[in-house]
Amino acid sequence: MNNGVLNKRVWIPIGAALATCLSGCGKLDVLDPKGSIGVAEKSLIGTATFTMLIVVVPVILMTLWFAWHYRASNRHATYAPKWAHSTAIEVVIWTVPSIIILCLGVLTWKTTHELDPYKPIESAVKPINVEVVALDWKWLFVYPDLGIASVNQLAFPVGTPVNFLITSDSVMNSFFIPQLGSQIYAMAGMQTQLHLVADEAGDYAGISANFSGKGFSDMKFRALATSPEQFNAWVEKVKVSSGRLDMNEYSSVAQPSEKEPVHYFSSVDSKLFHNIIAKYNDGNVLDLQNSNCGTKG
Repeated sequence: MNNGVLNKRVWIPIGAALATCLSGCGKLDVLDPKGSIGVAEKSLIGTATFTMLIVVVPVILMTLWFAWHYRASNRHATYAPKWAHSTAIEVVIWTVPSIIILCLGVLTWKTTHELDPYKPIESAVKPINVEVVALDWKWLFVYPDLGIASVNQLAFPVGTPVNFLITSDSVMNSFFIPQLGSQIYAMAGMQTQLHLVADEAGDYAGISANFSGKGFSDMKFRALATSPEQFNAWVEKVKVSSGRLDMNEYSSVAQPSEKEPVHYFSSVDSKLFHNIIAKYNDGNVLDLQNSNCGTKG
């Protein structure tokens, strides 16, 4: 086969793949955080990546240099077919990675505790509470203190910590707002927690981060971080809607559906969230903070 044809067949797919990867870089919301939790996680990702590159980059460069320097045509390179050991090389290849692993271990231990999704955010502003239910294939948000609920739309004031209680009334799922921070699993019959805050106003994407069936790709919601005045206006808009979310209406809402539009409920059964969890546990509510299930991410 002609070498030119072979090169085209090899490099064209590689070039297309690289172009695709680079074109998607602008959509990596996790690297464009808008809240303190997201900023801390971005810093952790960057620090861990650059620390690991201390080994990766020199290895890549030396691999290329060795291939060039010890090529067959270079008669000046040392030829040592019986060479088998170098103490200096052994010291370097074991010491440097060990130090990096130690640094990453300390960093991971420290940030794991600092960014624990169960840890409330310290703030002088009173937090708001939101109960989240993962359904097929939509998200239900209940505001227990306000007595309202919404489907596929979440709103909260800028600078106000949001305390989430999360569960699923279907298969295992994962709740994630990439620009605000941590994702955490939603599991039927169990309750997880998450604490987030937005430092900038915006309309942020919320997604399901765990495959859950054919409607998974459209299981998305919008997280609206607004001024307190705009949030109050949103609450009033929800309160004048005609929807009423009791257990009977919830049975209809919980039916599987795809590409579900946003809709509101002006009143909610105060025990709805509790009842959704309890129906899997003979009337009990399990909080995964006190269980042996590792579900935090």
